[in-house]
Amino acid sequence: MMNSALQPALEKSLIYIRNLGNCPPSYLNDPGRKDFFEIVWLKNEAALHTLKDIALDPKADWIYLIPPYRVHQLNKAGKNGELISFKRSMLEEEDKEFLLDLFKIFNVQGEFSCLRLNETAAAELSGIFHLLEKEYTSNNFVMVKALLKVFLLKLIQVKEHEFTSQDIHQKRVYEFLMLLESNYQHVRNTDFYAGKLGISSKRLNQILKDKLGKTGMQLIHDRIILEAKRSIIHSELSIKEISYELGFSDRPYFSRFFKKQTGQTPEEFQKQARTHIKEKFNTLVE
Repeated sequence: MMNSALQPALEKSLIYIRNLGNCPPSYLNDPGRKDFFEIVWLKNEAALHTLKDIALDPKADWIYLIPPYRVHQLNKAGKNGELISFKRSMLEEEDKEFLLDLFKIFNVQGEFSCLRLNETAAAELSGIFHLLEKEYTSNNFVMVKALLKVFLLKLIQVKEHEFTSQDIHQKRVYEFLMLLESNYQHVRNTDFYAGKLGISSKRLNQILKDKLGKTGMQLIHDRIILEAKRSIIHSELSIKEISYELGFSDRPYFSRFFKKQTGQTPEEFQKQARTHIKEKFNTLVE
């Protein structure tokens, strides 16, 4: 069920579409926002991240693809553009090839990914978005779901040169990532995930290293840190409470783990994030 008015809470919505200039605090501050994939489309605007290629004109059409549970801050962006947020239940779970490509463009093992659109891509996406927005306003859920997939397929096509052909190992990566999302807070050993996939831990690590550049344990740790960062920034919980929520036996153990993975204590990260949000409120926290 769609809920364009955000009543009574975002958690009861499956998809949310709004012009960035009219994006209300009720969305931006809703804790249910963490469950959504977010597409932030800036139109003829400066990028929200630091460009590595300084020769590029920073003013362009930029699409930011932000996965669920990721730490980001666009609350005061005030930019020209569009926002599309949707839950995973809007996707067809049986279409694994599509989902794997989608997870790759959303950079599910990082904070976000970004596409710089040329005029042709921007025009094609605008046509699809216009239809999507129209059906969303009409509350036509069947058409919205279909058009969302078309929009996402076009995004995948824009970045298709980065993809390799589908193979069995990529499907195992997908299955691992799905298992990880459901179990990372309770199960933190590679043997569990390898067993679910019907392969050895050694083989799983080889596949993950080849496809994602990290071992299973590194990816598990990355996911825990991402959730810790999100909670430190966006929740009202104390760091002690966050450590217990994430399954750590005590706060000192959590602090040692956090510092080993990030080079900072949780308190140092919290201070840095608050300073970033205060001083650079229209940029992404990385």
